[in-house]
Amino acid sequence: MLAAVLIFTATYLVLAVGRIPFLRVDRTGAAIVGASLMLAFNVLTVEEAYAAINYDTIILLFGMMIVVANLRVSGFFGLVSAWVVRHTHGPLALLAAIVAVSGVFSAFFVNDTMCLVLTPLVLEVARALKLRPTPYLLAVAMASNAGSVATITGNPQNMLIGSLSGISYREFAWTLAPVGAVSLIITFAVIACLYRVELRSVRRVEVEELRTRVLRPMVWKSAIVSAGMVAGFFYGWPVSQVAIVAGALLMLTRRVKPERIYREIDFPLLVLFAGLFIVVAGVEKTSLEQDLLRMASGLRLDNVGILSGLSAVLSNLVSNVPAVLVFRPVVHHLANPKLGWLTLAMSSTLAGNLTILGSVANLIVVERARRDVVIGFWEYLRAGVPVTLLSLAAGIAWLMW
Repeated sequence: MLAAVLIFTATYLVLAVGRIPFLRVDRTGAAIVGASLMLAFNVLTVEEAYAAINYDTIILLFGMMIVVANLRVSGFFGLVSAWVVRHTHGPLALLAAIVAVSGVFSAFFVNDTMCLVLTPLVLEVARALKLRPTPYLLAVAMASNAGSVATITGNPQNMLIGSLSGISYREFAWTLAPVGAVSLIITFAVIACLYRVELRSVRRVEVEELRTRVLRPMVWKSAIVSAGMVAGFFYGWPVSQVAIVAGALLMLTRRVKPERIYREIDFPLLVLFAGLFIVVAGVEKTSLEQDLLRMASGLRLDNVGILSGLSAVLSNLVSNVPAVLVFRPVVHHLANPKLGWLTLAMSSTLAGNLTILGSVANLIVVERARRDVVIGFWEYLRAGVPVTLLSLAAGIAWLMW
């Protein structure tokens, strides 16, 4: 019992810090070590470790990675984004277009991907128009987080919650899509207010044809399969099954070598999920779960506001997915588990906008833009705090209503 608690605590400390001091071990490595120690100290048997992994989540995430990889390699995201930006005139309209594109696509095709696609595009537009790129880059990062709250496939923690909770894709979207829409409006309003002087200094912008590499047959195939996949989600078919079948269909191609698609897949994230499932299963065999339940009853986690606040804080300490897994044994015992899961999805996602370190999407934007512009911690924070607090307030009010 003591070994399980120590392993769990050490693993989550590394998740919070980001790496083990003096060693080249990142968060994924920490999850692997933690899972292995659960077996080494006989906290779990090998069979129990296998059973602890939620394969629906792994398959869903893997299938979505293949679909998104095909859309990205084909040039679909760049093509649509370039068309929208090209038909936008005026800095405020350009900001609104970037928020809309980043938010809407993130809702269906994972927010991290949209940040990878949009960051170089936004930099190119800003460079051509001689505009300061910072407000537009902040819009990419924050809108991707805000929009991804809307559906199960918006981000990894939502996929995890969808698998653990059994909530249908349609019900999830029906409940949280309004929160995502309001959060996108808040994101636009806050950035427009903070950067109002420079956004209003230019009355009209003209964007020339942007350079986007497009494989048109692959674009059409990827778009049709993706549309069918989303339709299957809303129809009510098993989400993981639909995603992996869609991914398999897109692998049948003569246009692109499979290695190119494999390079787009985030295999370390899949391993991180598997390792954390085992680590959490190990600690659930101890009395810590009962201690958490007693603590939960004292903290009144049935209250949407309290659960949202704790989830937001923990998500910024150890990241979204590990935070959701910590709450897993508690949510099942709440008076309304479904509301608890939806609250976790809303708060853990929107909390990602608080700081640069709040989500992987933020880090992608900041790192990919570093050669052109440096977005400092405090510059991000002055936009992230109002966006996060206002979005969380709106989400809490909506779920309580």
